[in-house]
Amino acid sequence: MAAAAGGGPAGPQAAGAAPAPVPGPGAVLIGDRLYSGVLITLENCLLPEHTLRFTPSMSSGLDPDTETELRVTGCELIQAAGILLRLPQVAMATGQVLFQRFFYTKSFVKHSMEHVSMACVHLASKIEEAPRRIRDVINVFHRLRHLREKKKPVPLILDQEYVNLKNQIIKAERRVLKELGFCVHVKHPHKIIVMYLQVLECERNQHLVQTSWNYMNDSLRTDVFVRFQPESIACACIYLAARTLEIPLPNRPHWFLLFGATEEEIQEICLKILQLYTRKKVDLSDLESKIEKKKLAIEEAKAQAKGLVPEGVPSLDNTSGFSPIPKNESPKEVKGNKPSPLPVQAMKNAKRKTEGAKRTSSSSPVNGVQKGRESRSRSGSRDQSYSRSPSRSASPKHRKSESYSTSSGSKSQSRSRSRSDSPPRQFNHSSAYKGSKGRGYKKSKEY
Repeated sequence: MAAAAGGGPAGPQAAGAAPAPVPGPGAVLIGDRLYSGVLITLENCLLPEHTLRFTPSMSSGLDPDTETELRVTGCELIQAAGILLRLPQVAMATGQVLFQRFFYTKSFVKHSMEHVSMACVHLASKIEEAPRRIRDVINVFHRLRHLREKKKPVPLILDQEYVNLKNQIIKAERRVLKELGFCVHVKHPHKIIVMYLQVLECERNQHLVQTSWNYMNDSLRTDVFVRFQPESIACACIYLAARTLEIPLPNRPHWFLLFGATEEEIQEICLKILQLYTRKKVDLSDLESKIEKKKLAIEEAKAQAKGLVPEGVPSLDNTSGFSPIPKNESPKEVKGNKPSPLPVQAMKNAKRKTEGAKRTSSSSPVNGVQKGRESRSRSGSRDQSYSRSPSRSASPKHRKSESYSTSSGSKSQSRSRSRSDSPPRQFNHSSAYKGSKGRGYKKSKEY
């Protein structure tokens, strides 16, 4: 479909008999072959018969009728969007031809029809020198969807979903260019129709000219532009308009033979155009639901090919070397016989973290006193009915309390100190205080 290499190799050479050819002026050496140039013609855009019979959409499981409906619906969307965007008819025709060409190389199941339609409109507007912004294209298709679903049109919100859609359209446009090999030139039969009618001296019959033009625009929804030359399409549109309006044209010999068209081609093109008027209107949501079903079927087939069921669970029949655990064995025995190094290491790491957290929490000071010492000092003070130090009511800087624990053996006393090491201050609040303080100092001297 893309540009074809013309000229071919400079000449066949026997293997190992002669050295590599030297490129001459204007020649290109690609590998071991010498090419004289690249030839781009409209014949490259015409598809062979085997490509038309078995399309990529058919290989994805889509039936030919559904594919035809999708092609017609996509071209109708491009035409309606072009009218709302006030594009020239040539730009809309170019977009529809690019749409038809693209889906003969890619499948409707794998690529969104609506996104490709937007990309073709945007690309065709630039090709025909009437560019439109992507935002305008998205707004037009957004409005068409609301009208198609019979909803009240609402403005499009410029959120993250809009940004994602814009990026998808840009990617779709690049994909169209890549698949078509950047050969996006389209020769339209609009001017050819007027020129042929001038030769037939029928250009003053405006009704005939307009009817031929209308048939040509309707033929854009079919695949005739990828199968026949534009001259044959122009002759078929004039032939069909003249038969519809009952206008006689020269038939001895037939007038279309003068322009290089054959009767078989004209009859086939006319049949394709007339089939458009007998088709039933199909809802786009039904076509989209069929595509979604095909996508799910393809995903399930891929999962089965990989040995996975749709839920992602391994299949026992297809997995080699997999034997389930017998019911008479206990899980503990199985774990003991075949330990896995990863879970054991993970348990060890978790145990270490837990012990470290316990040590940290036990050694963390509470009010300046470690937890273990504080508990032992408090128990000792309860056993001996010692009173607390009067420095509790004083400032933290000059606070010092001493308590001893006698529950354990000799010299098992534990000292709890305050944050400051300064000596205790003398207080003369009451005699009871003095008595308790004296007993405390007496015990310290014995120590």
